[in-house]
Amino acid sequence: MPRSAPGICKTADMKAMTPEPLRRPSADDLLVLLAVGRTGRFVSAADELGIDHTTVSRRIAALERALGGRVLARASGGWELTDLGRGALAAAEAVEAAVRSLGADGGRTLEGVVRISATDGFSAYVAAPAAVRVQRRHPRIAVELVAATRRASTQRSGLDLEVVVGRPRVLRAQARRLGDYCLGLYASRGYLAEHGAPDTVGELHRHPLVYFIEAMLQVDDLDLASSFAPAMRESVSSTNVFVHVEATRAAAGLGLLPCFMADRHPDLVRVLPDKVAVRLSYWLVARAETLRRPEVSAVVDAIDELVTEQRHAMLGATAEFPYRTAEFPDSPTE
Repeated sequence: MPRSAPGICKTADMKAMTPEPLRRPSADDLLVLLAVGRTGRFVSAADELGIDHTTVSRRIAALERALGGRVLARASGGWELTDLGRGALAAAEAVEAAVRSLGADGGRTLEGVVRISATDGFSAYVAAPAAVRVQRRHPRIAVELVAATRRASTQRSGLDLEVVVGRPRVLRAQARRLGDYCLGLYASRGYLAEHGAPDTVGELHRHPLVYFIEAMLQVDDLDLASSFAPAMRESVSSTNVFVHVEATRAAAGLGLLPCFMADRHPDLVRVLPDKVAVRLSYWLVARAETLRRPEVSAVVDAIDELVTEQRHAMLGATAEFPYRTAEFPDSPTE
């Protein structure tokens, strides 16, 4: 007569057939996701949290098992949040806020690292003073500035805020106009003494232009800015606007320079101010979840303050006489 299998085997079979229920996500795992979502990298998140990157990987894997799906997807330059990950990030932010509120004495202390990518001139004369202002108000906030003149990134791994020239096309991010600034033509007093000043735009072809390297310029608005005098030959070109300023001061030619930078130097003279004034705009780009972080909001507020305070300097003394204004049809913010 056949014998049945022991009862323990039947129980084991039934357990094997029953799917493992999803467990509640760990608060620690959510905080790890928060760090990876902000930095875009496991190693950077590990450094921020004081753990090793293999622990970060294990925490993310545990969170994905708990949620039943992927919270991160590989992207160029790092990791991006999936839709599930963005949903989990809101819970992670709530956990962080609750943890920070513990031990708060009479008010919340803001802390953390905020990383900004901005053009060279904006970084030096707006973002850096704004960072100092933030640190005076909130000593535990650190601001990191990455100086770069480029389009808004398609993947924002490792960046909290971006400041770009011209309205950007962005995905899964918000873009808003910070303010306008003007480019003008400048020359050193020594250059003008030797070569004379042009009286009309038509005479500009006799002078060399100090500006960006055309083949390496990634920003359309800046590329079009010099089109008022296409016959001007190139002199010293660079990807860095501070090189433009110093080359112009060294009599390399006429520099197409931001007014808020050139007007700081008494040895530079504005050329054709009533005919050449290229008006451009700075735009701030960030993810919505990034802007919800209090320390990021504090930095954005300080940047807004500096832009407002420097509005007239950024537009230049004669910006009311624009010869060419580099304004283009609005691109949709997606």
